[in-house]
Amino acid sequence: MSYFAVAVGREGDDWEAAEVDLDAVADVEDAAEVMREAFPDADLTLLFVDADDEYLTVMRLDNGDDLRTFGSDAEYASQSRLGEALLGDLEPEDTEEIDSEDEESIAARPTELDAEPVGEADLLGDLGVPGSTLLALCAKEGMMPSDVVSEVAKSLGFAEALEDATGA
Repeated sequence: MSYFAVAVGREGDDWEAAEVDLDAVADVEDAAEVMREAFPDADLTLLFVDADDEYLTVMRLDNGDDLRTFGSDAEYASQSRLGEALLGDLEPEDTEEIDSEDEESIAARPTELDAEPVGEADLLGDLGVPGSTLLALCAKEGMMPSDVVSEVAKSLGFAEALEDATGA
């Protein structure tokens, strides 16, 4: 299974992004170390992993600690070594949140989620992307993981840094 991973770090109000290699990652602590190495002085570091344009993993570190993780579908953990390393120990997310009445943040809510999200969908909630929005983006028909990352980047203000790092 192929993947694309990008780390995004925020120091003060400035965002930077960089593609990262997760080939040597054996568990979430290894992934956290990759994040710390990418942006050692960051107040906040995010890691986005797009696996085969099907699965999205989002990881968050605050001040180099307090690792939180979300995966769009538990199936990723069963289909790859990296998926198992990043999501293998996570519990399913409560998808009842997806029916939120927050119309402003969810332009087109899905009616049914055909995946089993795991981890903490609300890991970006305090930054402006509530768990219900992240779940809705992941479930929206036609949305690929890279599209979800782009939408999150726009919402959080790092779209330009992401574009500079990925060329997309």
